[in-house]
Amino acid sequence: MDYGHELVFGTFLTPAVDTPDRVIAMAQLTEQVGLDLVSFQDHPYQPRLMDAWTLLSVVAAQTERVKVTTNVANLPLRHPVVLARSVATLDLITGGRVELGLGAGGFLDAVAANGGPRLTTGQSIAALEEAIAIMREVWTPGGGGIRLAGKHYTVSGAKRGPAPAHDVSIWLGAYKPRMLALTGRLADGWLPSSGYAGPDELAAMNKAIDEAAVEAGRDPAAVRRLYNISGAFSGGGGFLQGPEELWIDQLTELTLGEGMSTYILASDNPDDIRRFAEVAAGVREAVAVARSGAVVAPRSAAVVSGGFSVVPTPPPAVRRSDVQLLDESARPTGPAQDPSRTYTPYQLQSGQHLIDVHDHLRAELDQVRDLVEQVAAGTLGVGAARSHINTMTMRQNNWTLGTYCESYCRLVTTHHSLEDASLFPHLRRADPALVPVVDRLQEEHKVIHDVLEGVDKALVALVDGSGDIDGLRAAVDLLDDTLLSHLSYEERELVEPLARLGVL
Repeated sequence: MDYGHELVFGTFLTPAVDTPDRVIAMAQLTEQVGLDLVSFQDHPYQPRLMDAWTLLSVVAAQTERVKVTTNVANLPLRHPVVLARSVATLDLITGGRVELGLGAGGFLDAVAANGGPRLTTGQSIAALEEAIAIMREVWTPGGGGIRLAGKHYTVSGAKRGPAPAHDVSIWLGAYKPRMLALTGRLADGWLPSSGYAGPDELAAMNKAIDEAAVEAGRDPAAVRRLYNISGAFSGGGGFLQGPEELWIDQLTELTLGEGMSTYILASDNPDDIRRFAEVAAGVREAVAVARSGAVVAPRSAAVVSGGFSVVPTPPPAVRRSDVQLLDESARPTGPAQDPSRTYTPYQLQSGQHLIDVHDHLRAELDQVRDLVEQVAAGTLGVGAARSHINTMTMRQNNWTLGTYCESYCRLVTTHHSLEDASLFPHLRRADPALVPVVDRLQEEHKVIHDVLEGVDKALVALVDGSGDIDGLRAAVDLLDDTLLSHLSYEERELVEPLARLGVL
């Protein structure tokens, strides 16, 4: 079952106390490559690991967009009133970038050895339920003092507040029936790990959560399904053991079939994090395509009259570069559209989705150009005698620009890879008359790949000092002309066949 949640991707980093700078750098990389969430385990009894809340605060201060969370917080060593106020405070400081992964405290002996309560497993679950109620009362303004008398926590007139900047989600790490039932009744999310709950076990666990939610009068979709995952970008094709395409296929299947919607990569390898960002882009696109057919009118809906209503985007009227890599006059065309043919809204959605994806690429291209001009303005404003600090600021500007451009190049490449691997073979089989068009589009993908490589080289040259901003401008101008021309051609030739033949 697909619960329809927005997709979220993040990292699960080891908070090793001997490499704090590297841990923070990996968190910053998570944001730089376009992922959404940074998480850390919380084991306060373990001196080889940094304190989770201190680390989350530093990471939040050194990032701008990415959300932060515990994965998961150790409740027995963190009193719920204090924990709630810590969460709310950091959420206020960051403008709503904090969520709360929460656990009952699995290492019972270690908790007791460090001064925490010695509880049985059953008692720790009961304590967790009491704590959730207390924390939500702390976050709720108004209503007088908090008075909750439980077996494990008693609050007698505690003051409320502060309220967080947004409705903080409580995500529970759960595997056993009682914890799964608690998740369904009370939690905003379920956060298992693939090492303890493999993909084949998710359906039964989801069913237990759903049943508990319904029994409590909740919509099962109110519980987000998160998944800590680990794998390798090589191997024999097991779960997340292979290239990015395999990861995209498997995570897309988990989203559409099991309802998982947040994927958190357990890795401290920067290359893995960069590649996971490519996976995230691919999964987002694949899920969007699948969902577009699930939410529009059914195939039996009334047909559209008055001609084909999906309008391809025309090519740009003005060229930016003197170089032209695509011979537009040699582009083949597909079969002419039948003016008497009618289409259902369901059929039209596929072609419109292609345009929507392309519009996103166009908007991102505009942002790349804006960043280039910001760097150019900074360069012109710095004199020959600029100070060392100004030099470092300029380098940081160039690095930020480079990170953004690299992310955009990956986005374009992933989009084209998906088309080459799945959409184009389908169109070839469905309509032989489209073969010349599809072949040409694939050839242009290779040209665009080379242009993207040129942007990357210009970025490297700018950062290391062997190039200048004009060289980067020229590379982006060529990308602008080439990519926009290609997107327009692709829409012109494919929006009608997509409506007529379908995506799959």
